[in-house]
Amino acid sequence: MNGIDDFLKENYLFLTSLVEFIAAFTGIILYKKYKNSNVKYIIYFLIYVYFVDLIGGYPSFLKEHGYFYLIEGTLIEQNYWWYTIFWWLGFSTAMFYINYLIVSSKNSKKILKYAYYLYLLQVVLFMIFRFDKLFVPNQFISIISLWIILLSIITYFFDILNSKQIILFYRSMYFYFNSIFFVWLLIIMPLEFFEDYFVEDDWNYVIFRWKIQLILNSILYLSLAASLVFCNLEKKVIIENS
Repeated sequence: MNGIDDFLKENYLFLTSLVEFIAAFTGIILYKKYKNSNVKYIIYFLIYVYFVDLIGGYPSFLKEHGYFYLIEGTLIEQNYWWYTIFWWLGFSTAMFYINYLIVSSKNSKKILKYAYYLYLLQVVLFMIFRFDKLFVPNQFISIISLWIILLSIITYFFDILNSKQIILFYRSMYFYFNSIFFVWLLIIMPLEFFEDYFVEDDWNYVIFRWKIQLILNSILYLSLAASLVFCNLEKKVIIENS
């Protein structure tokens, strides 16, 4: 590995947490601006993501401080279970809930509601009958999470296309939130099919994926932070449903 790869190997978690912190901290600073709108749930989500990734780095933290023996040989020795439950399930729930609140048509709300119920049923059945798979790399939860996330985003786009809000869509934080995540997902999705190769025995692939994810995450969270700064919610443009 070259110097850049070595640096990334040592600092990937820190750099990822940094861009997530910038987005979450921006949301906290601007909370007063958005507290009476559904954008506050986006801010909650950004704070949630920061702490999920921060806590999810517990294997590296324990190794670095000499306490890895506390979890070595246990089911939680690796953090796959953590991200399966708290990242994918949390991400899916946030995207569903935020878009459920902001879509205006009853049909859009019904689509999202019943799709989410189906998603939860799949997750529950998986955890009951394939509980052991939570603790090893697997694509099932991530793939079914991706379809409910994409459905939530696409439903929002169709809803806004059929409403008067399309005239001033560029003022909406919700539009940027969904658009940024949509592009992020289109690039991340193919990587999920190679999750089995994301192991320390194949550092070339791990470093390659880290580079992609760090670039994407930096663009994602910095763009969301910028959107929070520059977007202005106007009641005559954005219709709240909370």
